[in-house]
Parts: sequence; structure tokens; C-alpha cells
Amino acid sequence: MATRSTPTRRKSSAKKTSTRKKTAGARKKSASERKYSPAAAESVREEMHEFKLGKARSGPGGKGGKVKSRKQAIAIGLSEARRAGKKVPKKKS
Repeated sequence: MATRSTPTRRKSSAKKTSTRKKTAGARKKSASERKYSPAAAESVREEMHEFKLGKARSGPGGKGGKVKSRKQAIAIGLSEARRAGKKVPKKKS
């Protein structure tokens, strides 16, 4: 029986291109594009100011008690911005 030798492959100098299709409507977000609007930042700033003065309160109508942490104050500010329709990313679930 004769043994078969495997053919040697030549290295091609041609550049390979990707075969992925580009989607029509999708565009990549640039690094400089804002995630939060300046108006949303302003509502967070106001809430932080109240927190630092000790006047920030949580819950509907402020009946939930005092805000005790920075994170809670920021969350309240973002929540208010969302309710007002400002540009804020969706909550993580």
C-alpha cells in the first residue's frame, strides 16, 4: 500500500476579512457619550445637598425616615430623575 502524504499549505499574504454581518440600526456607543444627562446629575446633586444638611428623607412624601447613607441619597436622586423623564440608564435588576 502506498502512503499518502498531506499536502503542504501555502501561507497567503492576503488579509482575511471578517465574515460577520453589520447590523443596520445598531451603533457602538463612543466613550465620550453621556450615560446620564446633566439634568439627572443636578437632581442627584440636590439630593446629596439635602443629605449633607441632614434633611433628606426617603419614601413617598418623606414618611420613610431619614436617609442615612450616600448610596441611598444617590439612588433617590436617580429615581427622581427617572420619574421626571431625564436621561438615566435603567435600574439593574
